[in-house]
Amino acid sequence: MKSPSSASAAFTIILTTLSTLLAGGASAPAADAAPAVVCNTYCDARDPALSAGDRVPVTVAVSSRSIALHFDDAGAMGWASTDNGGPGDRVWLDRSMDGGRTWESGSRLGDTAVPSGGRGWRTQMYNVDDWQSQGVGALRACGQPAGGAIACTPWARTTWNAGSRSTAAATALMMSFDRNSKLFGGDGWWTIANALTAIIDNIRISGMGSYSYAVADTYEKNVTAQGGQFRNEYLDDTGWWGLAWIAAYDLTGDRRYLDTARADADHMYANWNDTCGGGVRWNTNGNYKNAITNELFLQLTSALHNRIPGDTAYLDRAKREWSWFRNSGMINGDRMINDGLGDDCANNGQPTWTYNQGVILGALTEFHRATGDPGLLATARDLADASTVRLQTDGVLREPGEGDGCTGDGPSFKGAYVRGLGTLNRVSAGHPYTAALTRWANSAYDHNRNALDQYGPHWAGGSATTGYGCQQSVLDLLNAAAS
Repeated sequence: MKSPSSASAAFTIILTTLSTLLAGGASAPAADAAPAVVCNTYCDARDPALSAGDRVPVTVAVSSRSIALHFDDAGAMGWASTDNGGPGDRVWLDRSMDGGRTWESGSRLGDTAVPSGGRGWRTQMYNVDDWQSQGVGALRACGQPAGGAIACTPWARTTWNAGSRSTAAATALMMSFDRNSKLFGGDGWWTIANALTAIIDNIRISGMGSYSYAVADTYEKNVTAQGGQFRNEYLDDTGWWGLAWIAAYDLTGDRRYLDTARADADHMYANWNDTCGGGVRWNTNGNYKNAITNELFLQLTSALHNRIPGDTAYLDRAKREWSWFRNSGMINGDRMINDGLGDDCANNGQPTWTYNQGVILGALTEFHRATGDPGLLATARDLADASTVRLQTDGVLREPGEGDGCTGDGPSFKGAYVRGLGTLNRVSAGHPYTAALTRWANSAYDHNRNALDQYGPHWAGGSATTGYGCQQSVLDLLNAAAS
């Protein structure tokens, strides 16, 4: 993780604990011990008088008191204050390493009370992040008038690793990276692959390499999981992971990632059969032929050809895939792609999910690179022109049937769409989709973001939850708009 530069920085964690009051009720989880002191450039409990700055991103009022969270952005530390109160009013900080879902056991960092004769007081400064343990953190300020109720500000963090829209979104997504499992916490194996891909793309586009550790950590911890080499019975899952390792190979040059992507593509090809005249089946226990699995296979095989000198096998597979897919009937008369084929091998008329419209754009761009055929980019442009119109509501991208939650598969769909659209846009003359990508990104930033740079599902705005599926999608959007 990127830590503040300091010639004398002490990157150690003091193995003592703070003697603080344990909080009850809504202010902190139950605990048996106080959290350890964190040291980055400076150690916890630093005097705010030494701060190089004072930014107040969030406040909350309780019983006429104002509780404020303050940041020293240069030192990546924060403190809490209470004002307009009286003696005995308490103020403290909570620190979270998972985006505010939970916070440190034995919290109430810097818990202190307004002294006799005073109306306000402040805590000492505490670190937001824990760089020694890959902890990507957030703080909130809490206060309690003497004998009154507890109130806390929203969670927020310093501008460290959050200096732009996309790096701030990447940092918020990394709050969902589980330091034990080395996976993004959530609901699905394939969505984790998309979250990792979004982080890798952000490293490439923004130049901020703070979270590069997630690539090797994910691989080393999970390469033997499920079917090994990130393969399982769902061939679309395997395709997502194969593309994630292509991205990792492009970023690092580490051959093991390319080898795993090859294993993934070979696993998919082993599940190509003659049902409906060809194509890769969706899972190993049936013969359903759907769009996303075959779009991923086209992109993955094309990408492998483009990275393996002298290859012919993957190029032949890519050609075979495109020949089958374009004639399969999944591309409908509106130039939109439905979910798959029915038992009669005809278009099943299921929703035109955004990711089905986006992955094909990245796939055809990669296939064009492999073949040099300009007609492939023309086809991609034709599909993109249709989807950018038909998938918008009031000028902003919206998923068919878009819900208010950030769990499950659906919240990741829009991210895959804009990733593919951005890939096509970068290689197209005049960059024709920049205006749409920028408009959607501006709308999400202005209407769909909280103080912690977490986003919900509705890029046009509206009340909803936040979560890593929505966060991955908006990071893909911000990456595409910035590239």
